[in-house]
Amino acid sequence: MKDKSKILVLENPTGKVKKVEEMANVEEKVEELIARKESKVEEIKETEEMSKAFAAVGRVRKEVDKLSERVAAIEVAVNSGTKIAAEEFDVSAELLMRELLKLDGIEAEGEAKLQRKAEVRRVQGCHETLDKLKTRNSNPFHDSNKAASVTTKWETFDSGMGSSTAPPPQPMSSSTKVTEEWEKFD
Repeated sequence: MKDKSKILVLENPTGKVKKVEEMANVEEKVEELIARKESKVEEIKETEEMSKAFAAVGRVRKEVDKLSERVAAIEVAVNSGTKIAAEEFDVSAELLMRELLKLDGIEAEGEAKLQRKAEVRRVQGCHETLDKLKTRNSNPFHDSNKAASVTTKWETFDSGMGSSTAPPPQPMSSSTKVTEEWEKFD
């Protein structure tokens, strides 16, 4: 090299490609990490929501257990012939309906949804039992030994309505003349 010579510095193009590839790899890794963290956050949220749903269904289940025992006690009383006040049936039915509304307000997915559905069916079953007991309680002859038998004899009429055969001909008055001469058209 001589005085006042100029030096030209060139960059190796393959090195530049490597740097760009490294930057792209770093960006991909950052995006993967962000995606993983977001999915973990989603999982945590879903787990929290499911936990809340399980807890809500559990609270309702405890209340339904108490109401189920109440319905069972009413059933024992009705079966033994004890007359129960209609208000007792109405109050029990109202309490069951409130629990059903609570269950309806629970948003759940997966296993929590299945538990909620099972609890809804349980409440509906208790309500149906309560309705049957109320009917039996209001019927003074719910015991089959004391029941009065009522039979009905239905009278039948031969009007020809709804049947495939015509009714038998009725006697005609004297002013009517029956002929079998039919007019034919081409």
